[in-house]
Amino acid sequence: MKIKKGDTVEVLSGNDKGKKGEVLEVIPKKDKIIVKGVNIRKKHVKPRKQGEEGGIIPSECAIYSSKVNVVCPKCKKGVRVGYIIEKDEKVRVCKKCGAKIK
Repeated sequence: MKIKKGDTVEVLSGNDKGKKGEVLEVIPKKDKIIVKGVNIRKKHVKPRKQGEEGGIIPSECAIYSSKVNVVCPKCKKGVRVGYIIEKDEKVRVCKKCGAKIK
């Protein structure tokens, strides 16, 4: 996957189209990611212990990684990611301006 934990991404389609957020978790087996503030669902939680409160808790759900683009630190836009090899290391770069991405 070209998206890593901690990247800032922009959503391309769906109800949250245009929103930007940080990647909290990457799930490579399912090709999904969890983005902060995107695809929020409400979860009904029952109190399990004495004194614990139940209620409705909003939480982020996973979305397909193909629905997002990484935000370039130089362009400040959602861009595709390419790779170049520098000193025997693969480095992610912006396809538009060629700037390195973390």
